[in-house]
Amino acid sequence: MSYNIFVDGQEETTGLKIHEYLSMIPNVEVIKIESDRRKDYETRKALINEADVVFLCLPDSASRESVSMISNSKTKVIDASTAFRTNPEWTYGLPELNEDQRDKIRNSARVSVPGCHATGFILPIQPLVGEGVIPKDYPMTCYSLTGYSGGGKGLIAEYQNSNRKQLYAPRQYALHLEHKHLPEMQHYSGLNSAPLFTPIVGNYYQGDAVTIPLFPKMFTRKLNARDIQELLASYYRDERFIRVIPFDSEAYLEDGFFNLMRCNNTNNLDIFVFGHQDEVLLVSRFDNLGKGASGAAIQIMNIMLGLDEGTGLE
Repeated sequence: MSYNIFVDGQEETTGLKIHEYLSMIPNVEVIKIESDRRKDYETRKALINEADVVFLCLPDSASRESVSMISNSKTKVIDASTAFRTNPEWTYGLPELNEDQRDKIRNSARVSVPGCHATGFILPIQPLVGEGVIPKDYPMTCYSLTGYSGGGKGLIAEYQNSNRKQLYAPRQYALHLEHKHLPEMQHYSGLNSAPLFTPIVGNYYQGDAVTIPLFPKMFTRKLNARDIQELLASYYRDERFIRVIPFDSEAYLEDGFFNLMRCNNTNNLDIFVFGHQDEVLLVSRFDNLGKGASGAAIQIMNIMLGLDEGTGLE
């Protein structure tokens, strides 16, 4: 069986990467829109309703407009914006979230792609909250270091076409502490409040590492760093794209340094646990264009269409 696929926002960073993935998947027919018609309402509406699956790689308002154009019951939507991530009428597209999430995605016609930072935060934290290790009122903090491709065409152009010295060093942003990923980070981790989150953009193209410090004295039971690693390893033992690194993980460092680009060009996410009995440091490493965006979108599509989950992915 073949499927018609339309990417609304095909010229954006996520859309371009989705097209790259789709080119490696058999039995899909990609519907293209002419560049000069990509903002034409009637043209978009016709193509959206022609498609079996529509990827939305658009700002929130444009994604909402695209969804409102659908006038049939067959078109499935995978939205990469933040517009619907905590909407109860949509399914959150993180199949590894819990044992029921894949079935929810498989049976849904409306699925939201998780945010990159949110993916790196939720996957290591949700099992610990769900198992009752971390209390729901834990005062969580985290930071994320990411490549500039996550900022889209404007930020990519800024880094690639400018010699400004301030671009050489990592730059913190969203310092008003109202980052757009915070609602999903709180909601799907199970916490009572959002983490105090600092995103940082670095002068490199892609690769993301979310770092989360924890204090075992605030856990609900006595567990050290090794115990946390074992709990997470057990939770994700059957997941093909999630790898929990062994606790004695010096072999996975490079001269003692952490390489956050090791998952680039894959849909993989690695979880590291560092520390001892008094302090724990969780680090999740992934490609912000892979498991953090377009790779995740393709994984969702595969589940929705009943394909092997890894089709077209590495």
